[in-house]
Amino acid sequence: MKIAMITLGCRVNQYESDAMAELLTNAGHSMTPDPSEADVCIVNTCTVTNIADRKSRQMLSKAHRLNPNARLVAAGCWSQRSPEQAANIEGVDAVLGSADRSKIVEIVEGLFKAPADDRTDTIGESSHPIDSRIHTRDIMRETEFEELSASREGRTRAYLKIQDGCNKFCTYCVIPYARGRLRSRSLASVRAEAEKLDAEGFVEVVLTGIHLMSYGVDFKDGTNIADAVNCFAGLDNIRRIRFGSLEPHLMTDELIAALAKEKRICRQFHLSLQSGSDTVLERMNRGYTSAQYLHICDSLRAAFGEDTAITTDIIAGFPGESDQEHLETIAFMRSVPLARTHIFPYSRRSGTKAAAMRGQLSNAEKSRRAGELIAVSRELEREYVSRYVGRVETVLVEENKNGLSFGCTDTYVKTIIDTELPPNTLVRVQIDSVKEENDGELSLLSHRIG
Repeated sequence: MKIAMITLGCRVNQYESDAMAELLTNAGHSMTPDPSEADVCIVNTCTVTNIADRKSRQMLSKAHRLNPNARLVAAGCWSQRSPEQAANIEGVDAVLGSADRSKIVEIVEGLFKAPADDRTDTIGESSHPIDSRIHTRDIMRETEFEELSASREGRTRAYLKIQDGCNKFCTYCVIPYARGRLRSRSLASVRAEAEKLDAEGFVEVVLTGIHLMSYGVDFKDGTNIADAVNCFAGLDNIRRIRFGSLEPHLMTDELIAALAKEKRICRQFHLSLQSGSDTVLERMNRGYTSAQYLHICDSLRAAFGEDTAITTDIIAGFPGESDQEHLETIAFMRSVPLARTHIFPYSRRSGTKAAAMRGQLSNAEKSRRAGELIAVSRELEREYVSRYVGRVETVLVEENKNGLSFGCTDTYVKTIIDTELPPNTLVRVQIDSVKEENDGELSLLSHRIG
């Protein structure tokens, strides 16, 4: 069978889509990027915001319109939280949540064991008492990390998922309800997957997870993310180790010192902030203050160098956010300073504590504040990127076309090189200038040296 995989959301979702694709390929099926020619279309959904929910529903409907004859599977976080709603979208034949992705072959092949027009027959093994199309279970009861391996053919940057779930329960967030509680991958499994990536020749590996800094907490033996990094010892093809999003409240000076011993760690840390106001952080249940966050940034730069890029996420217009609290966030962005910031207007999520808080701001006000934060973010990013002009940097080439090569520095600054070079290679370049696209995206223009 030909199978199309459509992925929404984060890097963890992408990893899991790759893993499901590998299982399907190993079972004799083929993957296609074109849903219109597929026998089965799988949409791996996201639920981080209301917009993500809507995009998930829209993508399922679009996939059915593109190919009404294909079987359609709704998978992932939104499907986990809203399985009945997913099942009721026209054309959906099966719903798979945030567990049992290892059963994707059984579920897909089961779609062809029942008559095409009978959507109530059993598909694989349903856990839903009414609708046999639904293959979800209580994610909050999951205690074991689901072992998956992901193929990455044709890519230069590999993702390695080492953790799932979250125990934090920030007041605005639904992810723990979609992903369950903290589960960590065993060190032996991390090492085995790292060896596989090294043998495949990957130069850069990104460690990912839902709450990455919590890695190992569930082992209750002192294991932490530094131990996961140590799993790369002796693997010489891998030259860069990058982290996905990190949570500040578990980042200690001792841990930073331990991480700094591994010279392959990229000097870019996506340290989730959400607000620069202490009172807002308290209402969010983030577990740290702005001063503590700033101390972590200072410690990272002391350990990894002044050019270390601190990137982050900020929520605009959290319930009850005053004008003063908003201004505190702007001032804090400049005090860090931040190399790049993703800005999100607050999304009211049913079932969270923040949804019931007083002082809900209008969409117009949240958008206005988000616009101000975006303007500051772009100003700070220009300042950071401009530092590179005239310098010599090492870039990982990811692709080439039309006589140019495209890649990133270890600080994750996009770089364009004036000649075509082989992907998955590290090259030394001289930075000549900064290019700004119409949408504000910045890139370094460079030429190869040596």
